[in-house]
Amino acid sequence: MKLERRHSLSIKLLRLVLLWALLVGVVLSFAQILYDLRQERNLIDSTAAQILAMSRDPATQAVYSLDREMALQVIEGLFEHHAVRFAAIGHPDEPPLASRESPLASTPYRAITDWLFGVEQSYSIELFGRAPYNEYYGDLRLTLDTAPYGNEFLQRSLIIMISGMLRAVAMAMVLYLLYHLLLTKPLSRIIAHIADINPDQPGKMHIPMIAGQEKNELGIWISKANELLDSIERNHHRRREAEANLLRMAQHDNLTGLPNRSMLQEQLSRILTDAGRRQRGVAVLCCGLDDFKEVNEQFSYHSGDSLLVAVADRLRANSGRLGSLARLGGDQFALIQTGINEPYEAAELAQTILDDLGRPFELGGHNISLRATIGITLFPDDGDNAEKLLQKAEQTMMLAKARSRNRYQFYIASLDSEMRVRRELDKDLRGALERNEFHLVYQPQISYTTHRVVGVEALIRWQHPERGLVPPDLFIPLAEQNGCIINIGEWVLDRACQQLREWRDAGFTELRMAVNLSTVQLHHSELSRVVTNLMQRYGLPEHSLELEVTETGLMEDIAAAAGHLTKLKKAGVLIAIDDFGTGYSSLSYLRGLPLDKIKIDKSFVLDVLVDEDDATIVRAIIQLGRSLNMEVIAEGVESAEQEAYIVAQGCSEGQGYYYSKPLSATVIADWMRQYNNKESVTDRAQRT
Repeated sequence: MKLERRHSLSIKLLRLVLLWALLVGVVLSFAQILYDLRQERNLIDSTAAQILAMSRDPATQAVYSLDREMALQVIEGLFEHHAVRFAAIGHPDEPPLASRESPLASTPYRAITDWLFGVEQSYSIELFGRAPYNEYYGDLRLTLDTAPYGNEFLQRSLIIMISGMLRAVAMAMVLYLLYHLLLTKPLSRIIAHIADINPDQPGKMHIPMIAGQEKNELGIWISKANELLDSIERNHHRRREAEANLLRMAQHDNLTGLPNRSMLQEQLSRILTDAGRRQRGVAVLCCGLDDFKEVNEQFSYHSGDSLLVAVADRLRANSGRLGSLARLGGDQFALIQTGINEPYEAAELAQTILDDLGRPFELGGHNISLRATIGITLFPDDGDNAEKLLQKAEQTMMLAKARSRNRYQFYIASLDSEMRVRRELDKDLRGALERNEFHLVYQPQISYTTHRVVGVEALIRWQHPERGLVPPDLFIPLAEQNGCIINIGEWVLDRACQQLREWRDAGFTELRMAVNLSTVQLHHSELSRVVTNLMQRYGLPEHSLELEVTETGLMEDIAAAAGHLTKLKKAGVLIAIDDFGTGYSSLSYLRGLPLDKIKIDKSFVLDVLVDEDDATIVRAIIQLGRSLNMEVIAEGVESAEQEAYIVAQGCSEGQGYYYSKPLSATVIADWMRQYNNKESVTDRAQRT
């Protein structure tokens, strides 16, 4: 930026110095002129006094002698002075002995001089005789014209004024030159160097020190300015680093360093644009870890974070096959596979990821095995934009988790409506307990030894006001995900215990109540306390309450499950393992758990007569239970032939539609009386 000369500090200073110098010069000149004016007036008076003093004696002689000739000579002598305009000698009461008068001088500045000194000045002196008589003879009168004195005064005043202005101008120029050399010129050089400084790198070019100015204010200013430039450079560098860090934090996950959701969507949009141009396929894989929160609860959140970092590292091992890898949040990751031609390529990658995550992770001296569920969407079949594909992949993953885990699933169009139904049910489920929409039904359990009803299984039902009866396998997973299962489970336990108390009071003194526990309930820290309180409240004896847990629920954390089951055993309940045979079915873990009963899953009982594999599994389970001194109950018995087969193999109890479907409390009470009475009659008949 070039400085206009009229805005220069030197020019402004010159103007100010000249203005004040001229003002001071004018004031001082006027003071000098006023002083000269006073002196000039005194000069007129002194001149008149001198003239009168010189002419006193001749004038006295002339008036004493009445010598007119002599008086005229004295008068002529007075007029030798250029300023004398009138002179007279004589007695005041008589005509003058001699007199003379001349006109006023005509000058260009007469009006000024008359104003300053008056038009004329008159003087007189008395004439006396010699001592000792001292006789008064008359007066010598004199009038001086002030114009000659005024002209001389004006000339001197003009000289004073001009010389004063010249001195002021000279002083102003000297001050200006000094200021220019010592300040404004160095400042101009500094400004020129400042103009060359790069604003983006202010510390790369310093202002050079001006010779001779090192220790004065300019030198100090240059030093401080250079320090300021260095500080600005450092702060600018730190700000750029901070902005880069903020941008990275806004686009990356702080824990794993992977791109976050927002950056993934940007990357995916670019990938889809390129894929659409090349007419290539893209797969979006949403990977969610199964029951990861259990790791946080068992170890710590810090350990859980370390595990997530390890998971991210394993996922990075597949980066050669990926267009992008990101963490969506929590325990969910997203992988973008580019350049695919067939869906099986995405399936192969998904299975590879599941296998990689299935290998144990070492965490704090413990080996942890993870399972994951993956939802897959394909471009362009399932969507044409990043947001839609990612959303559908997440929905697919969540739905796959609700159905079963440790697998991958592709998106299908029907998932949209199914997910909407699930969201609506999830919302309605949160208030269903308060609206009394749940009720219990009971299915009898028959002893093959006594042929009597020895227990009932309490089964929850949800009567939705609009959708009707909602299947448990649909709303139970929802309740586990949103946390409602704890309150619902406690309600089921309370109603089941209350109903058992009523039945025992009605005569079913040996009846046992079986209640299913979800995985979330099993690992809830307050479960044993709740069960103990309920048994005490309703006065239930030991082993009258049987809690059923699933095989998969136990295996999620076998050590924690063993601890929870031990506490429940101390509360006086029986523990049954439900759906046995569908999971791990390992003898080693059965020995380490406080179990009382094994329940054969109905899927094996259903085809036990026609499927040799199912028959083999049923026989193995019964033999395993007997070897461990456990009761074995088969569920899903639907025919006399099935009953005969499992009884022949040594099964101790049965449950299924062959005996009764699940009934309400009042109906099943009558059914149990009729069944027990019928069996009693049959027994008596056989004995007779």
